[in-house]
Amino acid sequence: MKPETATGTARAEALLLASILIVVAAAAGWASFTHVHDWTMRHAPAGTPDAFGWVNAVISELVPVAAFLTIRQRRRSHQPIGYPLGLLIAAATLSLAAQLAVANPSPSGWLLSAVPALAFMSLVKLVFTGAPADVGPPISSPPVPNLDPGENTPAPAVELTPAVAPMPSTPSLTTVPVPAEALTRLNGTPVIGPVTR
Repeated sequence: MKPETATGTARAEALLLASILIVVAAAAGWASFTHVHDWTMRHAPAGTPDAFGWVNAVISELVPVAAFLTIRQRRRSHQPIGYPLGLLIAAATLSLAAQLAVANPSPSGWLLSAVPALAFMSLVKLVFTGAPADVGPPISSPPVPNLDPGENTPAPAVELTPAVAPMPSTPSLTTVPVPAEALTRLNGTPVIGPVTR
């Protein structure tokens, strides 16, 4: 297959996949948002504005997306992911609880009601865990010397460089003569006496 054809096919597939993801994400998001809204309003105090249900739905559905993005960023920079992972699990559990709470109390009702939230979370994972982006040309390794014992080629010289910068040299000390009077006490006895054993 020609490179131009392969690139065109890959672009068409990427465009089709993006279209499918947008349609499914919009439908799953709408259904999941509606379930969380209905569950919130069913248990909210009387007189609570309807907007509160939608705010709760937006928070519970988009926090997992933000937590997942944060996990990816922290993994790239080798930082701990405990808090965003806990937030992701808590928000996903809340969303699924809302889906199950509004379902008909039967296995099929629970399954059908949970499909939107599961689909939304699955699509988020699918989109954000795709192939890594091309970050530039591959890093080439230095050439390896030929170590075949049959050839009489000398091994390349290896130049070692110091790992630490050398310390600056200390200034040289000069000797200053000291007169004998400097080593005599004021009473005339020498500071250094005869050595006895």
